[in-house]
Amino acid sequence: MLAQARPASHIDGRKGRTDVKRGERRMAGRLEIVEAAGAPPVWPALRNEAEHMAAAEPSLASLMNAVILRHGQLASALSYQLARKIGDQELRAMSLREVAEEAYAADPSIVAKAEADLRAVFERDPSCKGYVQPFLFFKGFLALQAHRVAHRLWGQGREAMAFYLQSRVSELFQVDIHPAAVIGQGAFFDHGTGIVIGETAVIGDDVSMLHGVTLGGTGAERGDRHPKIGNGVLLGAGAKVLGAITVGDYAKIASGSVVLRPVPAHCTAAGVPARLVNCPTCEEPAKTMDHTLSDAVYDYVI
Repeated sequence: MLAQARPASHIDGRKGRTDVKRGERRMAGRLEIVEAAGAPPVWPALRNEAEHMAAAEPSLASLMNAVILRHGQLASALSYQLARKIGDQELRAMSLREVAEEAYAADPSIVAKAEADLRAVFERDPSCKGYVQPFLFFKGFLALQAHRVAHRLWGQGREAMAFYLQSRVSELFQVDIHPAAVIGQGAFFDHGTGIVIGETAVIGDDVSMLHGVTLGGTGAERGDRHPKIGNGVLLGAGAKVLGAITVGDYAKIASGSVVLRPVPAHCTAAGVPARLVNCPTCEEPAKTMDHTLSDAVYDYVI
């Protein structure tokens, strides 16, 4: 269970209704315990939040309608949002939207992963009051969704278009993910700024990483040269994992660490160069976002 700020206006799955007090601002929320299994359905909740945001902020009503409320499903809204944010003079928004819609139609798992990514933000980010925040405003989420389209294009052999999306995402969001990189569902890129993920990197399901994380190589060699990150791993701010090494399931990489050797499952690595500081670590570090270290590590006085 995770401590989250969850708004009173979310759909109550047991009652099949919403509890919204007249005049209550949609983005205000209270801190309570939220279980992952109890998170509201993504698309109905997203529409509900957009309606209340439009009522609370009339100046944003046209934005809520254009991006969310006029669409009948998540895939349509997501393709519109990505096109609106990424389209430019060279690749107009309408053309980019067609690219995204074609990818979603050919591979519905991309949209399913986007739903899982939205739930991950809601469950793991205490500042997140619902789904509308990451969908509209969180560049880590938007960069990840653009990458999922680019990765589909890469698999089709459309490398030029995939690189174009990578370049635009890097320019706009300061997140640089090679289109060939594999990223599982339920990923959470907190803040996003400065994240770099190399070509042969593989990231499992339910991984959380903060700003400044690098999954890079150790030289100019070609071939498999980037890290393999297991399920449920937490990568702290500024962590650098370099080379074709494996970080096992539910491991934790402390902020600012430089990891050059494999990290076993359920262990924590910290330092420059990183060393193992406690095994096992907490049960699900990526979901609890627990960045603390074992008491045994703190053998000095500040």
